[in-house]
Amino acid sequence: MMGAAVEPIEEDDEGGAEAFARALRIVEALLFASAVPLSAEELARSVPAGIDVEQVLARLAAAYASRGVNLRQVAGGFAFRTAPDLGYLLAAEAEPPRKLSRAALEVLAIIAYHQPVTRAEIEEIRGVATARGTLDILLEAGWVRLRGRRRSPGRPVTYGTTPGFLDHFGLDRIDDLPGLDELKGAGFIEGRLTRDLTVPVPDDDPGLRDDEDPLGDLFSPLDDGEGGSQQE
Repeated sequence: MMGAAVEPIEEDDEGGAEAFARALRIVEALLFASAVPLSAEELARSVPAGIDVEQVLARLAAAYASRGVNLRQVAGGFAFRTAPDLGYLLAAEAEPPRKLSRAALEVLAIIAYHQPVTRAEIEEIRGVATARGTLDILLEAGWVRLRGRRRSPGRPVTYGTTPGFLDHFGLDRIDDLPGLDELKGAGFIEGRLTRDLTVPVPDDDPGLRDDEDPLGDLFSPLDDGEGGSQQE
């Protein structure tokens, strides 16, 4: 949508041009004030009737393309972000980046690609036990959420990613994550690959799957339905 051509407003349509100009100001103000990305549907509720909010967003994106902040499409919505070439200027003012251990990065990647996934399934993919603290870090960061309970013995909790994960990593949708070829090209996967190695197409649909039940009102974060030792 962001790359779509912007249809001009007819000059003799003073009412339409005025309404469009007001819509531009409204959307700009809402995006400026919001701490989270806003969807086109949310923005459309505030603009004058008959105005195509996607045209408004495209016009704003074009207007800010060469400025110090750009209008970006992230986490299924729209937000102003510092222009990439100026990010270094804000590095001193920004909060120190959250440093994740190798184990936490591995767990986060597995959840992103394999969600909904249980802790036992994460451990099976990694080949080692996973400390409860590792999942706690990802939950506290707001990048991972508790989805539901798997319909299997012990009813273990399932994990998935959040819109905050997409926003932090600059993704609009979960399937913007790199595929196998892109991972190889970036050097994350080296050497000769086994024939059965695949990277699943990620899906963060918030709806519960057929094999998931709701968490329940009495759920405790310490009760994930899975025991065993945790190492990393």
